[in-house]
Amino acid sequence: MRYLKLKVAVSTLALSIASSGALAQDLRFTVWTGNEAHLKMLNDIADGFEATHEDVSVTFETIPAGDYVQKLTFQLAGGNPPDLGWMFEDTMPAFVAANVVAPLSDTLENAEGYDLADFSEPAMALWKRDGEIYGVPFSTSPFMIYYNKDMFDAAGLEDPLTLAEKGEWTLETFREASKALTKPDERIWGFEFKDGQGYDTRIMHAVMPPIRAYGGDAWANGECGFDDPEAVSAVQMLHDMVFKDKSIVPPGEQGDFFSGSSAMTINQISRASKMPEAGFEWGIAPLPSGPAGEAPVIGQAGLVVFAKSPHVDLAKEFIAWMTNKENVAVMAQFFPPARASVLESDTFIEANALIPEEQMKHVAAAIKQGSVLPSHEKAPQIMAAQKPKFDALWRADADVEASLKAVCAAIEPQL
Repeated sequence: MRYLKLKVAVSTLALSIASSGALAQDLRFTVWTGNEAHLKMLNDIADGFEATHEDVSVTFETIPAGDYVQKLTFQLAGGNPPDLGWMFEDTMPAFVAANVVAPLSDTLENAEGYDLADFSEPAMALWKRDGEIYGVPFSTSPFMIYYNKDMFDAAGLEDPLTLAEKGEWTLETFREASKALTKPDERIWGFEFKDGQGYDTRIMHAVMPPIRAYGGDAWANGECGFDDPEAVSAVQMLHDMVFKDKSIVPPGEQGDFFSGSSAMTINQISRASKMPEAGFEWGIAPLPSGPAGEAPVIGQAGLVVFAKSPHVDLAKEFIAWMTNKENVAVMAQFFPPARASVLESDTFIEANALIPEEQMKHVAAAIKQGSVLPSHEKAPQIMAAQKPKFDALWRADADVEASLKAVCAAIEPQL
């Protein structure tokens, strides 16, 4: 365990300080994963950095994803800033605008062998402002459909990957399969939203894939798109699946794809680390296509240094170390890279031992073709304003179009 290792390190460093006057530096690094496989990988990367930096240690602090931004904000406002951490794509512009993250360009440009040009420009766009780099994406991960192959086989249905490779994986076949695989008496649903949180912290993850597949978007150029016909049609489909088909885990219920209570879910390849304990045969497939064709949706996460870190320069060095070519290749097993040299190599296709190469090729294709989730400098205010309006949407008698107009009325002052 990392904790035990750090306790030993602290004792050793205390003796070292007493004898030599050296000052130990502990980098606090916030993440939203508590997954053992993820943390082991991160700690192994940190070990390599510590080996070349005497009296330096790195501690990863887990904050649950649903609480991450709020608790991180409290730490920053309360004078207890971590040194560096993960950052969501949708909240990054707000943190940059508030000047709470440090610029990184000088460090990355001068790091030996770093090759900053290896990062694709589209992947880096969200993490820059006025030519300055404020974050480095470590995960450019498309949403994929996870499916329980045993359930599809038992029902005599072609699974999503088979349908996708035949060009028949559409929102229509997705809806049909979800309905066919639902077993109300056994509390088994055809589909559940990402991490079972589509009505709460993952609302954008729930609605954006079908909205994009219909040809719509959340907002663009200062105008809300939730009440456009494309978005209304997409959300109406989801609403009908929840309340008419009863094929999506409904509000107030807790499904769990990983324990076999749902036939499909949407997630990213980092969740493959949970699958060995699932107890069923499974696979991943692209998102279903819609009237606008294939529209992969990408979630990004980046690394940032907090401006009030007591160890800003050292934290910047660690980011350069963590995102060099070698370590990006290591992280690729869970987090699809923004480095072209890694993404386009066999290293990425073969990186995840749990996902077959033919399925990883769909992941790589989605990264190249997809677009990132919506973001905005006022993302926290937008999310807060839209939440009660989306809450009202998820009722059986809700008027979907009227509810989405209410969402737009709530968020347009922030756009």
